[in-house]
Amino acid sequence: MERGGETRRPHVVCVPFPAQGHVRPFMQLAKLLHSRGFHITFVNTEFNHNRLKKNKGPDAVKSLPNFRFETIPDGLPPSDRDATQHPPLICDATRKNCFGPFKDLLLKLNSSGAVPSVTCVISDGVMTFGMKAAQELGIPDVQLWTASACSFIGYLHFRELLRRGVLPFKDVKSLADGSFDSPIDWIPGLKNIRFRDLPNFIIYDTMDQDIMIDFLGEEAQGCLNSSSIIFNTFDALEQEALKAIRSKYSGNIYQFGPLTSLIKQIPPDTHLKSLSSSLWREDSRCLEWLDSRKPSSVMYVNYGSVTVMSAHHLEEFAWGLANSKHPFLWIIRPDILMDDSVILAEELLEEIKDRGLMVSWCPQEKVLSHPSVGAFLTHCGWNSMLETVTAGVPIIGWPFFADQPPNCRYACMEWGIGMEVGHDVRREDVEGLVKEVMGGTQGKHMRGRAQEWKKKADEATSHGGSSHNDFERFITEASHVGVLLCKVELTTK
Repeated sequence: MERGGETRRPHVVCVPFPAQGHVRPFMQLAKLLHSRGFHITFVNTEFNHNRLKKNKGPDAVKSLPNFRFETIPDGLPPSDRDATQHPPLICDATRKNCFGPFKDLLLKLNSSGAVPSVTCVISDGVMTFGMKAAQELGIPDVQLWTASACSFIGYLHFRELLRRGVLPFKDVKSLADGSFDSPIDWIPGLKNIRFRDLPNFIIYDTMDQDIMIDFLGEEAQGCLNSSSIIFNTFDALEQEALKAIRSKYSGNIYQFGPLTSLIKQIPPDTHLKSLSSSLWREDSRCLEWLDSRKPSSVMYVNYGSVTVMSAHHLEEFAWGLANSKHPFLWIIRPDILMDDSVILAEELLEEIKDRGLMVSWCPQEKVLSHPSVGAFLTHCGWNSMLETVTAGVPIIGWPFFADQPPNCRYACMEWGIGMEVGHDVRREDVEGLVKEVMGGTQGKHMRGRAQEWKKKADEATSHGGSSHNDFERFITEASHVGVLLCKVELTTK
Protein backbone atom coordinates (compact mmCIF):
# COMPACT_ATOMS: atom_id res chain seq x y z
CA MET A 1 0.00 0.00 0.00
CA GLU A 2 1.46 3.29 -1.11
CA ARG A 3 0.76 6.93 -0.37
CA GLY A 4 2.91 9.73 -1.72
CA GLY A 5 5.61 7.22 -2.64
CA GLU A 6 5.91 5.97 0.95
CA THR A 7 5.06 2.49 2.14
CA ARG A 8 2.08 2.79 4.47
CA ARG A 9 2.81 2.62 8.17
CA PRO A 10 0.53 2.83 11.19
CA HIS A 11 0.57 6.51 12.18
CA VAL A 12 0.24 7.37 15.87
CA VAL A 13 -0.28 10.93 17.10
CA CYS A 14 0.95 11.44 20.68
CA VAL A 15 -0.29 14.42 22.68
CA PRO A 16 1.07 14.72 26.26
CA PHE A 17 0.04 17.18 28.94
CA PRO A 18 2.61 20.04 28.84
CA ALA A 19 4.65 19.17 31.94
CA GLN A 20 7.91 17.27 32.41
CA GLY A 21 6.35 14.31 34.21
CA HIS A 22 3.98 13.74 31.28
CA VAL A 23 6.23 14.52 28.31
CA ARG A 24 8.87 12.04 29.49
CA PRO A 25 6.78 8.81 29.42
CA PHE A 26 5.13 9.94 26.18
CA MET A 27 8.51 10.30 24.51
CA GLN A 28 9.52 6.86 25.81
CA LEU A 29 6.36 5.33 24.37
CA ALA A 30 6.78 7.20 21.08
CA LYS A 31 10.34 5.86 20.69
CA LEU A 32 9.15 2.33 21.46
CA LEU A 33 6.44 2.54 18.82
CA HIS A 34 8.82 4.09 16.29
CA SER A 35 11.23 1.21 16.85
CA ARG A 36 8.44 -1.16 15.80
CA GLY A 37 7.74 0.59 12.51
CA PHE A 38 5.15 3.20 13.46
CA HIS A 39 5.14 6.73 12.06
CA ILE A 40 5.01 9.15 14.99
CA THR A 41 3.66 12.69 15.23
CA PHE A 42 4.56 14.13 18.63
CA VAL A 43 2.46 17.14 19.62
CA ASN A 44 3.83 19.70 22.08
CA THR A 45 2.27 22.97 23.11
CA GLU A 46 3.98 25.97 21.55
CA PHE A 47 5.32 26.96 24.99
CA ASN A 48 7.05 23.61 25.55
CA HIS A 49 8.23 23.41 21.94
CA ASN A 50 10.03 26.74 22.33
CA ARG A 51 11.39 25.72 25.72
CA LEU A 52 12.88 22.53 24.29
CA LYS A 53 14.57 24.48 21.49
CA LYS A 54 15.95 26.99 23.99
CA ASN A 55 17.37 24.41 26.42
CA LYS A 56 18.27 21.56 24.06
CA GLY A 57 18.87 23.24 20.73
CA PRO A 58 16.88 22.95 17.49
CA ASP A 59 17.75 19.27 17.02
CA ALA A 60 15.58 18.42 20.04
CA VAL A 61 12.45 19.13 17.97
CA LYS A 62 13.81 18.39 14.51
CA SER A 63 11.64 16.12 12.38
CA LEU A 64 13.36 12.83 11.57
CA PRO A 65 12.41 9.93 9.30
CA ASN A 66 8.94 8.82 10.40
CA PHE A 67 9.12 10.93 13.55
CA ARG A 68 7.78 14.47 13.34
CA PHE A 69 6.91 17.24 15.76
CA GLU A 70 3.84 19.45 15.61
CA THR A 71 2.52 22.11 17.97
CA ILE A 72 -0.78 23.42 19.23
CA PRO A 73 -1.40 26.63 21.23
CA ASP A 74 -2.48 26.41 24.86
CA GLY A 75 -4.36 29.72 24.71
CA LEU A 76 -2.24 31.40 27.38
CA PRO A 77 -0.30 34.65 26.82
CA PRO A 78 3.17 34.10 25.27
CA SER A 79 5.98 33.59 27.77
CA ASP A 80 9.67 32.67 27.63
CA ARG A 81 9.87 31.69 31.33
CA ASP A 82 12.02 28.58 31.77
CA ALA A 83 9.76 26.81 34.25
CA THR A 84 6.68 24.64 34.39
CA GLN A 85 3.54 26.69 33.91
CA HIS A 86 1.31 27.17 36.96
CA PRO A 87 -0.57 23.82 37.12
CA PRO A 88 -4.11 25.17 37.76
CA LEU A 89 -3.65 27.74 34.99
CA ILE A 90 -2.40 25.30 32.36
CA CYS A 91 -4.93 22.61 33.36
CA ASP A 92 -7.80 25.03 32.90
CA ALA A 93 -6.31 26.34 29.65
CA THR A 94 -5.80 22.97 27.97
CA ARG A 95 -9.35 21.78 28.48
CA LYS A 96 -10.80 25.09 27.29
CA ASN A 97 -8.48 25.91 24.38
CA CYS A 98 -6.89 22.81 22.84
CA PHE A 99 -9.72 20.78 21.32
CA GLY A 100 -10.17 22.95 18.21
CA PRO A 101 -6.48 23.34 17.31
CA PHE A 102 -5.84 19.64 17.87
CA LYS A 103 -8.77 18.55 15.71
CA ASP A 104 -7.56 20.93 12.98
CA LEU A 105 -4.10 19.35 13.23
CA LEU A 106 -5.55 15.85 12.74
CA LEU A 107 -7.43 17.07 9.67
CA LYS A 108 -4.26 18.67 8.31
CA LEU A 109 -2.25 15.47 8.78
CA ASN A 110 -4.89 13.38 7.05
CA SER A 111 -5.12 15.71 4.06
CA SER A 112 -1.43 16.52 3.59
CA GLY A 113 -0.43 13.47 1.52
CA ALA A 114 3.09 13.81 2.97
CA VAL A 115 2.54 11.37 5.84
CA PRO A 116 0.41 8.24 6.34
CA SER A 117 -3.16 8.82 7.47
CA VAL A 118 -3.55 8.86 11.25
CA THR A 119 -4.46 5.39 12.51
CA CYS A 120 -4.44 6.08 16.26
CA VAL A 121 -4.39 9.01 18.70
CA ILE A 122 -2.70 8.43 22.05
CA SER A 123 -3.62 11.32 24.29
CA ASP A 124 -2.71 12.02 27.88
CA GLY A 125 -5.19 10.79 30.45
CA VAL A 126 -5.69 14.41 31.48
CA MET A 127 -6.01 15.62 27.89
CA THR A 128 -9.31 13.96 26.97
CA PHE A 129 -9.86 16.59 24.27
CA GLY A 130 -7.53 14.41 22.20
CA MET A 131 -9.84 11.43 22.65
CA LYS A 132 -12.89 13.53 21.75
CA ALA A 133 -11.26 14.91 18.60
CA ALA A 134 -10.22 11.42 17.49
CA GLN A 135 -13.70 10.01 18.08
CA GLU A 136 -15.34 12.82 16.10
CA LEU A 137 -13.07 11.98 13.14
CA GLY A 138 -13.49 8.22 13.45
CA ILE A 139 -9.89 7.62 14.52
CA PRO A 140 -9.14 4.95 17.16
CA ASP A 141 -8.18 6.53 20.46
CA VAL A 142 -6.05 5.43 23.41
CA GLN A 143 -5.38 7.20 26.71
CA LEU A 144 -1.95 7.01 28.38
CA TRP A 145 -2.30 7.53 32.13
CA THR A 146 1.14 8.83 33.13
CA ALA A 147 0.62 8.68 36.91
CA SER A 148 0.05 5.66 39.16
CA ALA A 149 -2.93 3.34 38.92
CA CYS A 150 -3.69 3.99 42.59
CA SER A 151 -3.95 7.74 41.91
CA PHE A 152 -6.34 7.03 39.02
CA ILE A 153 -8.68 5.29 41.47
CA GLY A 154 -8.40 8.25 43.83
CA TYR A 155 -9.39 10.68 41.07
CA LEU A 156 -12.31 8.46 40.03
CA HIS A 157 -13.71 8.90 43.56
CA PHE A 158 -13.38 12.71 43.68
CA ARG A 159 -17.09 13.16 43.01
CA GLU A 160 -17.96 10.98 46.01
CA LEU A 161 -15.33 12.64 48.19
CA LEU A 162 -16.84 16.02 47.34
CA ARG A 163 -20.33 14.72 48.11
CA ARG A 164 -19.14 13.47 51.52
CA GLY A 165 -17.47 16.79 52.29
CA VAL A 166 -13.96 15.29 52.48
CA LEU A 167 -12.68 17.43 49.61
CA PRO A 168 -11.45 20.07 49.38
CA PHE A 169 -9.07 19.82 52.34
CA LYS A 170 -9.19 22.99 54.41
CA ASP A 171 -5.49 23.90 54.83
CA VAL A 172 -2.00 22.47 55.33
CA LYS A 173 -2.34 22.59 59.13
CA SER A 174 -5.01 19.90 58.94
CA LEU A 175 -2.36 17.43 57.75
CA ALA A 176 -0.35 18.01 60.91
CA ASP A 177 -3.16 17.94 63.51
CA GLY A 178 -4.29 14.39 62.78
CA SER A 179 -7.63 15.37 61.25
CA PHE A 180 -7.00 13.31 58.11
CA ASP A 181 -5.20 10.32 59.64
CA SER A 182 -8.33 8.15 59.63
CA PRO A 183 -8.14 5.12 57.32
CA ILE A 184 -10.45 4.75 54.30
CA ASP A 185 -12.04 1.36 53.80
CA TRP A 186 -14.65 2.08 51.11
CA ILE A 187 -12.49 2.77 48.03
CA PRO A 188 -11.79 -0.51 46.18
CA GLY A 189 -8.17 -1.05 45.19
CA LEU A 190 -6.64 1.39 47.69
CA LYS A 191 -5.02 -0.47 50.56
CA ASN A 192 -3.88 1.08 53.87
CA ILE A 193 -4.82 4.56 52.62
CA ARG A 194 -5.72 7.42 54.93
CA PHE A 195 -7.58 10.56 53.91
CA ARG A 196 -4.27 12.45 53.94
CA ASP A 197 -2.86 9.98 51.38
CA LEU A 198 -5.49 10.74 48.75
CA PRO A 199 -4.44 12.79 45.73
CA ASN A 200 -4.83 16.36 46.95
CA PHE A 201 -4.10 20.00 46.16
CA ILE A 202 -4.09 21.40 49.67
CA ILE A 203 -1.09 23.58 48.85
CA TYR A 204 -3.30 25.82 46.70
CA ASP A 205 -5.79 28.51 47.65
CA THR A 206 -9.51 27.73 47.42
CA MET A 207 -9.98 28.77 43.78
CA ASP A 208 -6.95 26.90 42.45
CA GLN A 209 -7.76 23.86 44.57
CA ASP A 210 -11.29 23.81 43.15
CA ILE A 211 -9.89 23.96 39.59
CA MET A 212 -7.51 21.05 40.18
CA ILE A 213 -10.08 18.86 41.92
CA ASP A 214 -12.61 19.41 39.16
CA PHE A 215 -10.04 19.01 36.38
CA LEU A 216 -8.41 15.78 37.61
CA GLY A 217 -11.64 14.20 38.76
CA GLU A 218 -13.45 14.86 35.50
CA GLU A 219 -10.50 13.99 33.25
CA ALA A 220 -10.13 10.62 35.02
CA GLN A 221 -13.85 9.98 34.52
CA GLY A 222 -13.43 10.98 30.88
CA CYS A 223 -10.80 8.28 30.38
CA LEU A 224 -13.51 5.68 30.96
CA ASN A 225 -15.05 6.79 27.63
CA SER A 226 -11.94 5.78 25.70
CA SER A 227 -11.61 2.44 23.95
CA SER A 228 -8.27 1.72 25.64
CA ILE A 229 -6.09 2.94 28.53
CA ILE A 230 -2.36 2.36 28.95
CA PHE A 231 -0.91 2.44 32.47
CA ASN A 232 2.82 3.00 32.97
CA THR A 233 3.08 0.39 35.72
CA PHE A 234 3.45 -3.35 36.14
CA ASP A 235 1.08 -5.90 37.54
CA ALA A 236 3.05 -6.93 40.64
CA LEU A 237 3.52 -3.31 41.73
CA GLU A 238 -0.14 -2.24 41.63
CA GLN A 239 -2.06 -5.48 41.28
CA GLU A 240 -5.04 -4.56 43.47
CA ALA A 241 -5.44 -1.11 41.93
CA LEU A 242 -5.38 -2.51 38.39
CA LYS A 243 -7.93 -5.16 39.36
CA ALA A 244 -10.24 -2.46 40.76
CA ILE A 245 -9.92 -0.39 37.57
CA ARG A 246 -10.78 -3.39 35.41
CA SER A 247 -13.99 -3.84 37.41
CA LYS A 248 -15.06 -0.26 36.49
CA TYR A 249 -13.86 -0.08 32.90
CA SER A 250 -15.09 -2.11 29.93
CA GLY A 251 -12.38 -1.16 27.42
CA ASN A 252 -8.88 -2.52 26.85
CA ILE A 253 -6.35 -2.01 29.64
CA TYR A 254 -2.65 -2.29 28.88
CA GLN A 255 -0.02 -2.12 31.62
CA PHE A 256 3.46 -2.16 30.18
CA GLY A 257 5.63 -0.25 32.57
CA PRO A 258 8.08 0.77 33.64
CA LEU A 259 8.56 2.37 30.23
CA THR A 260 11.97 3.45 31.47
CA SER A 261 12.93 -0.26 31.55
CA LEU A 262 11.12 -1.33 28.40
CA ILE A 263 12.81 1.30 26.26
CA LYS A 264 16.27 0.00 27.20
CA GLN A 265 15.54 -3.14 25.21
CA ILE A 266 15.24 -1.45 21.82
CA PRO A 267 18.33 -1.29 19.60
CA PRO A 268 20.15 2.06 19.69
CA ASP A 269 18.71 4.34 17.02
CA THR A 270 21.06 7.05 15.87
CA HIS A 271 18.17 8.91 14.26
CA LEU A 272 16.44 9.43 17.61
CA LYS A 273 19.45 10.15 19.82
CA SER A 274 18.95 13.88 19.43
CA LEU A 275 15.39 13.68 20.75
CA SER A 276 15.13 14.52 24.43
CA SER A 277 12.13 14.62 26.74
CA SER A 278 13.85 16.80 29.34
CA LEU A 279 12.50 20.35 29.39
CA TRP A 280 15.43 21.37 31.60
CA ARG A 281 19.08 21.74 30.70
CA GLU A 282 20.86 18.80 32.35
CA ASP A 283 24.19 19.18 34.15
CA SER A 284 26.07 15.91 33.54
CA ARG A 285 29.09 17.02 35.59
CA CYS A 286 27.40 15.53 38.63
CA LEU A 287 28.14 12.06 37.21
CA GLU A 288 31.87 12.78 37.42
CA TRP A 289 31.38 13.94 41.01
CA LEU A 290 29.56 10.68 41.81
CA ASP A 291 32.48 8.73 40.31
CA SER A 292 34.67 10.00 43.14
CA ARG A 293 32.34 8.74 45.90
CA LYS A 294 32.17 5.36 47.64
CA PRO A 295 29.46 2.85 46.68
CA SER A 296 26.01 3.55 48.18
CA SER A 297 27.35 6.57 50.10
CA VAL A 298 25.46 9.46 48.44
CA MET A 299 21.98 10.75 49.25
CA TYR A 300 20.37 11.99 46.02
CA VAL A 301 17.81 14.80 46.49
CA ASN A 302 15.36 15.96 43.82
CA TYR A 303 11.85 17.36 44.28
CA GLY A 304 10.89 17.09 40.60
CA SER A 305 9.92 19.74 38.08
CA VAL A 306 6.88 21.30 39.78
CA THR A 307 7.32 21.19 43.57
CA VAL A 308 7.94 24.52 45.27
CA MET A 309 8.62 25.22 48.93
CA SER A 310 9.16 28.02 51.41
CA ALA A 311 12.62 29.39 52.23
CA HIS A 312 12.14 27.95 55.73
CA HIS A 313 11.58 24.42 54.42
CA LEU A 314 14.57 24.71 52.10
CA GLU A 315 16.76 25.76 55.02
CA GLU A 316 15.49 22.88 57.18
CA PHE A 317 16.23 20.37 54.43
CA ALA A 318 19.68 21.89 53.92
CA TRP A 319 20.69 21.72 57.58
CA GLY A 320 19.21 18.24 57.94
CA LEU A 321 21.34 17.01 55.05
CA ALA A 322 24.40 18.85 56.36
CA ASN A 323 24.03 17.50 59.89
CA SER A 324 23.66 13.92 58.67
CA LYS A 325 27.34 14.08 57.60
CA HIS A 326 26.55 11.99 54.51
CA PRO A 327 27.56 13.13 51.01
CA PHE A 328 24.63 14.35 48.95
CA LEU A 329 23.76 15.45 45.44
CA TRP A 330 20.97 18.03 45.59
CA ILE A 331 18.97 19.24 42.59
CA ILE A 332 17.79 22.80 43.23
CA ARG A 333 15.79 24.32 40.39
CA PRO A 334 16.00 28.13 40.05
CA ASP A 335 12.21 28.30 40.61
CA ILE A 336 12.00 25.94 43.59
CA LEU A 337 11.18 28.65 46.13
CA MET A 338 7.65 30.00 46.23
CA ASP A 339 8.47 33.69 46.39
CA ASP A 340 12.21 34.23 46.09
CA SER A 341 15.50 33.08 44.60
CA VAL A 342 17.57 30.46 46.40
CA ILE A 343 20.09 31.92 48.84
CA LEU A 344 21.85 29.60 51.29
CA ALA A 345 23.75 30.88 54.32
CA GLU A 346 27.54 31.09 54.06
CA GLU A 347 27.79 29.04 57.25
CA LEU A 348 25.83 26.24 55.63
CA LEU A 349 27.85 26.35 52.39
CA GLU A 350 31.05 26.13 54.42
CA GLU A 351 29.70 23.12 56.33
CA ILE A 352 28.86 21.13 53.17
CA LYS A 353 31.58 22.26 50.78
CA ASP A 354 33.49 18.96 50.86
CA ARG A 355 30.55 16.57 50.68
CA GLY A 356 27.59 18.33 49.02
CA LEU A 357 27.02 19.14 45.36
CA MET A 358 24.10 21.29 44.19
CA VAL A 359 23.08 21.58 40.52
CA SER A 360 19.93 22.85 38.80
CA TRP A 361 19.03 19.63 36.91
CA CYS A 362 20.55 16.25 36.07
CA PRO A 363 20.05 13.06 34.02
CA GLN A 364 18.12 11.33 36.80
CA GLU A 365 18.06 7.79 35.43
CA LYS A 366 21.86 7.78 35.17
CA VAL A 367 22.18 9.27 38.66
CA LEU A 368 19.87 6.72 40.29
CA SER A 369 21.66 3.82 38.61
CA HIS A 370 25.09 5.11 39.67
CA PRO A 371 26.74 2.78 42.22
CA SER A 372 27.52 5.71 44.55
CA VAL A 373 23.85 6.55 45.15
CA GLY A 374 22.48 4.93 48.28
CA ALA A 375 19.04 6.55 48.64
CA PHE A 376 16.70 9.11 47.08
CA LEU A 377 14.93 11.99 48.85
CA THR A 378 12.02 12.60 46.49
CA HIS A 379 8.65 14.31 45.99
CA CYS A 380 7.31 10.88 44.93
CA GLY A 381 6.23 11.82 41.40
CA TRP A 382 5.42 8.69 39.41
CA ASN A 383 8.36 8.86 37.01
CA SER A 384 10.72 9.22 39.96
CA MET A 385 9.06 6.31 41.75
CA LEU A 386 9.40 4.02 38.74
CA GLU A 387 12.99 5.10 38.16
CA THR A 388 13.94 4.42 41.78
CA VAL A 389 12.21 1.02 41.62
CA THR A 390 14.08 0.03 38.46
CA ALA A 391 17.35 1.21 40.03
CA GLY A 392 16.75 -0.67 43.29
CA VAL A 393 17.17 2.45 45.46
CA PRO A 394 15.12 3.17 48.65
CA ILE A 395 13.49 6.54 49.26
CA ILE A 396 12.68 9.25 51.74
CA GLY A 397 9.41 10.79 50.57
CA TRP A 398 8.17 14.37 50.85
CA PRO A 399 5.00 14.36 48.73
CA PHE A 400 3.81 17.72 47.45
CA PHE A 401 0.48 17.32 45.63
CA ALA A 402 -1.60 15.33 43.09
CA ASP A 403 -0.62 11.63 42.92
CA GLN A 404 2.43 12.02 45.16
CA PRO A 405 0.75 11.33 48.56
CA PRO A 406 -0.64 7.90 47.55
CA ASN A 407 2.63 7.05 45.78
CA CYS A 408 4.55 7.82 48.97
CA ARG A 409 2.13 5.81 51.09
CA TYR A 410 2.49 2.78 48.84
CA ALA A 411 6.29 3.05 48.87
CA CYS A 412 6.30 3.10 52.67
CA MET A 413 3.48 0.70 53.55
CA GLU A 414 3.10 -1.70 50.62
CA TRP A 415 6.45 -1.90 48.86
CA GLY A 416 8.60 -1.43 51.97
CA ILE A 417 11.14 0.85 50.26
CA GLY A 418 10.48 4.21 51.92
CA MET A 419 10.05 6.49 54.91
CA GLU A 420 8.21 9.82 54.91
CA VAL A 421 9.27 13.29 56.01
CA GLY A 422 6.52 15.18 57.82
CA HIS A 423 4.91 18.00 55.85
CA ASP A 424 6.24 20.51 58.38
CA VAL A 425 9.91 19.81 57.67
CA ARG A 426 12.27 19.82 60.67
CA ARG A 427 16.04 19.53 60.28
CA GLU A 428 16.39 16.97 63.08
CA ASP A 429 13.82 14.73 61.37
CA VAL A 430 15.61 15.01 58.03
CA GLU A 431 18.95 14.26 59.68
CA GLY A 432 17.53 11.19 61.45
CA LEU A 433 15.84 9.79 58.35
CA VAL A 434 18.97 10.24 56.22
CA LYS A 435 21.11 8.46 58.80
CA GLU A 436 18.60 5.62 59.08
CA VAL A 437 18.07 5.03 55.37
CA MET A 438 21.80 5.26 54.62
CA GLY A 439 23.06 3.03 57.42
CA GLY A 440 20.41 2.00 59.95
CA THR A 441 18.72 -1.35 60.44
CA GLN A 442 15.50 -0.23 58.77
CA GLY A 443 17.50 1.31 55.95
CA LYS A 444 19.24 -2.00 55.25
CA HIS A 445 15.87 -3.74 55.15
CA MET A 446 14.53 -1.12 52.75
CA ARG A 447 17.55 -1.51 50.50
CA GLY A 448 16.91 -5.25 50.36
CA ARG A 449 13.26 -4.68 49.47
CA ALA A 450 14.27 -2.15 46.81
CA GLN A 451 16.49 -4.77 45.19
CA GLU A 452 13.61 -7.24 45.22
CA TRP A 453 11.37 -4.72 43.42
CA LYS A 454 14.11 -4.02 40.90
CA LYS A 455 14.16 -7.72 40.09
CA LYS A 456 10.36 -7.78 39.70
CA ALA A 457 10.45 -4.76 37.39
CA ASP A 458 13.15 -6.43 35.28
CA GLU A 459 11.09 -9.63 35.11
CA ALA A 460 7.94 -7.73 34.07
CA THR A 461 9.66 -6.00 31.14
CA SER A 462 11.80 -8.98 30.04
CA HIS A 463 10.68 -11.38 27.30
CA GLY A 464 7.63 -13.26 28.56
CA GLY A 465 6.99 -10.86 31.46
CA SER A 466 3.60 -9.26 32.09
CA SER A 467 4.57 -5.81 30.77
CA HIS A 468 6.46 -7.20 27.80
CA ASN A 469 3.47 -9.34 26.82
CA ASP A 470 1.03 -6.44 27.17
CA PHE A 471 3.24 -4.23 24.99
CA GLU A 472 3.37 -6.93 22.32
CA ARG A 473 -0.43 -7.23 22.50
CA PHE A 474 -0.76 -3.48 21.99
CA ILE A 475 1.63 -3.51 19.01
CA THR A 476 -0.33 -6.33 17.37
CA GLU A 477 -3.70 -4.68 17.91
CA ALA A 478 -2.54 -1.18 16.93
CA SER A 479 -0.88 -2.52 13.76
CA HIS A 480 -4.02 -4.48 12.84
CA VAL A 481 -6.18 -1.36 13.23
CA GLY A 482 -3.72 0.56 11.04
CA VAL A 483 -3.94 -2.05 8.27
CA LEU A 484 -7.75 -2.04 8.39
CA LEU A 485 -7.87 1.75 8.14
CA CYS A 486 -5.49 1.67 5.18
CA LYS A 487 -7.80 -0.77 3.38
CA VAL A 488 -10.83 1.41 4.11
CA GLU A 489 -9.02 4.48 2.79
CA LEU A 490 -7.97 2.76 -0.44
CA THR A 491 -11.49 1.34 -0.95
CA THR A 492 -13.11 4.78 -0.63
CA LYS A 493 -10.75 6.44 -3.16
